[in-house]
Amino acid sequence: MSEAVPSSLAATGTASPHVVAAIVNYCTADLVIDCLRSLEITRNECPNLEAVVADNASPDGSGQKIADAIENNGWQDWARLKPMPRNGGFSYGNNGAIRDYLAQPTPPDYFWLLNSDTVVRSGAFGPLLAFMKKTPEAGIVGSRLEHMDGTPQHSAFRFPSATAEFEASANLGPISKILRHWQVAPPISDITQRYDWLSGASMLIRREVFEQAGLLDEGYFLYYEETDFCVRAGQCGWQCWYVPESRIVHLVGQSTGVTGAQERPKRRPSYWYESRRRYYAKHYGRLYGSLADLALAAGTLIWMARAAIERRPSLCPDKFLSDLARHAALFNKTETETRY
Repeated sequence: MSEAVPSSLAATGTASPHVVAAIVNYCTADLVIDCLRSLEITRNECPNLEAVVADNASPDGSGQKIADAIENNGWQDWARLKPMPRNGGFSYGNNGAIRDYLAQPTPPDYFWLLNSDTVVRSGAFGPLLAFMKKTPEAGIVGSRLEHMDGTPQHSAFRFPSATAEFEASANLGPISKILRHWQVAPPISDITQRYDWLSGASMLIRREVFEQAGLLDEGYFLYYEETDFCVRAGQCGWQCWYVPESRIVHLVGQSTGVTGAQERPKRRPSYWYESRRRYYAKHYGRLYGSLADLALAAGTLIWMARAAIERRPSLCPDKFLSDLARHAALFNKTETETRY
């Protein structure tokens, strides 16, 4: 399980762009292997595509299982495993994979961030690359994420705000109608268009974006890291675009166990609240973060009251309001220095 980039994986100088797909693994070996198998087909569209799996010190031996699968399937010419010394989160794992390639004399043209719980459909890569080639101002392009049956998922968004927090948590028709232009997750579109930020489950990024905006912020363990990265890319003049012709199966929540479909959402982990607090403090300030907390709490109370009146489950994560208060920006100082 060598960390060195094999010389056979270096850019060949052919007309095909050099693309590196980065996948982070933590105890999801079977999902990663399925993702790699789908990328094997994708290489017909982009022969100079390779993949690196950053294993965040998985305690279940899944790193070795992935390494064995690479060898047993004959993927060594284009796929490799990079063992990481600890479980530092999504940004940490991706950065570990990306740094090696940025340090090469001729670094890749593009990096393709893929969740471990994704399966790349045939023909998914071509539209992303084609759009990049014809749109020089696009620094980040994202795919249409969908369930296995083809039902689409939200994958292109507006930036979070206190107004958006209130709208989403209240989830009340009249409020949503008035505040629809602030919704973080607008209606899913079938049209290629520009958005504020894109899901990191499938995100093709120009090398120059990393060179100018820096790597992903490792101050986020999980969640909000791609939102933060898109903010910083935009500050450098790059645009984010959603390309629905690129279709990726996303097995929602299987890599984290947090967002999957279930009768009542699980209690959210501390790192969700910490990432959210970091995002607001970093880009809007601690005072605005406190306002966003209040907006989220107010909207949640409205939703819970409505659920009680209608005698139906609230579907609010377990202990959500108490956890929100415990992690509130008002009571917690957040270190916002970017960590690459």
